[in-house]
Amino acid sequence: MPDYLPPAPESAPKKTRTNLVIIGSAAAVIAAVIGTGIVVVQSRDDGGGKAAAAASSSAPAIDAASEPSPSPSYDEVTAESFEIELKTKKRQCFGSAGCNLTVEPDLTYLGDSNSIDPSAVYEITYEIHGDESGPVIETAELSDQTSLNYSQSLISTVSAGTKVSVDITDVTTQAG
Repeated sequence: MPDYLPPAPESAPKKTRTNLVIIGSAAAVIAAVIGTGIVVVQSRDDGGGKAAAAASSSAPAIDAASEPSPSPSYDEVTAESFEIELKTKKRQCFGSAGCNLTVEPDLTYLGDSNSIDPSAVYEITYEIHGDESGPVIETAELSDQTSLNYSQSLISTVSAGTKVSVDITDVTTQAG
């Protein structure tokens, strides 16, 4: 027996298709990313899913100019759409001379806040009763469906037992 094994006959190296599979997969992923990017950009440009539907559907594309896009409809916001109360933030009484109160509105929208126009600004005018010099009229602003801006009100009552109340008198809408 020889001391070592004879060298195995050299066979032609097998060509593997691994590189071809990797390159093909990478090309498919790149094409999918680019295609998705194009669909997203086109759908943002025309304001809806028409480009996305046309790009992903085999049905014939509909001319966007011939079909008007429906504008979203929102609830009408009126004084009856809200409930209002006053929160007393500060109270200082002077015996029989009455009290100074710092109050702010506590507004509740009685519907679904998602059903009001997010781009509109609603001015909510309200009247506070109980001040010794007469009603105090203030305005709060509702924007972005849930953001409420207002100022605190300082009122003076004639006595510590004076009831303070509030009513919404008007709501106006300003397009955003």
